[in-house]
Amino acid sequence: MRSPLRSLQRRAGRLLFEQVSGGSAGRDARERIHTSPGPRWFADDSAVARVHGDASMFVGGVRALLLQSLHPLAMAAVADHSGYRGDPWGRLGRTSTFLAETTFATADDAQQAVDVVRAVHARVRGVTPDGRPYAADDPWLLRWVHVAEVDSFLAAHQRYGRRPLDRAGCDAYLAQTATVADRLGAERPPRTLAALRAALGEYRDELEATDASRDVARFLLSEPPLPRLARAPYALLGAASYASMPRWAQELTPAPWPLHGEPALVRAGGHVATRAIRWALAGDPPPRRSA
Repeated sequence: MRSPLRSLQRRAGRLLFEQVSGGSAGRDARERIHTSPGPRWFADDSAVARVHGDASMFVGGVRALLLQSLHPLAMAAVADHSGYRGDPWGRLGRTSTFLAETTFATADDAQQAVDVVRAVHARVRGVTPDGRPYAADDPWLLRWVHVAEVDSFLAAHQRYGRRPLDRAGCDAYLAQTATVADRLGAERPPRTLAALRAALGEYRDELEATDASRDVARFLLSEPPLPRLARAPYALLGAASYASMPRWAQELTPAPWPLHGEPALVRAGGHVATRAIRWALAGDPPPRRSA
């Protein structure tokens, strides 16, 4: 007989997974991703699988969106074409499915996911409010999006992951994710921690606070599309995401709290939130491939 605690864990895990993955469509995709036979780009015990399969990705995902928004061209593409305010959960579901496919799916399915994204990027063109043209398939812009993501996922994992990586593991993670960025058309994706730090420095002069980036920060940190009861737990994630950003990025990003640096209390809250997510997701784990 299932205990009440186990039933609660299973229900919480199902609700959480379906919220971030697109409901039943996300569940069907997860079944295909994890059980389809065939070779994968990455082994089950690879660094990228370890990072992308951890609950710390919830912190890393929010951080990545905040950091990416500081590039005016990248932010214009998101604001003009993604509909993140009108359909935030749909966009989150598509992003999480892409990460799962390129990390855990068969090589054929992973390549198909990349091909679909490249086709979408090829159609995304526009002009920023100050008159600068942008294209989503610009290799330099794709590099920024990748750099912001892997820096955020890795920073969150090293703080809140169940098994943080050593230096060699961090380099392995970056080398593995760079192979996906290569396929997407990104320019020179960093493959080591040293290269990642250098890449962040290369973009500093291009980053700035804009009306669009401030809107993203308000949306993610002050006005999340969540029921009122869920906002307090989410605030722990939001604060942890913001606090883990570099100080210069914090200075460009408005926050609803008087928060500077990374206070110990905020990091403790981040651990509470990620451990709660990890516990819930353990109640509804992905299916396993048969031997």
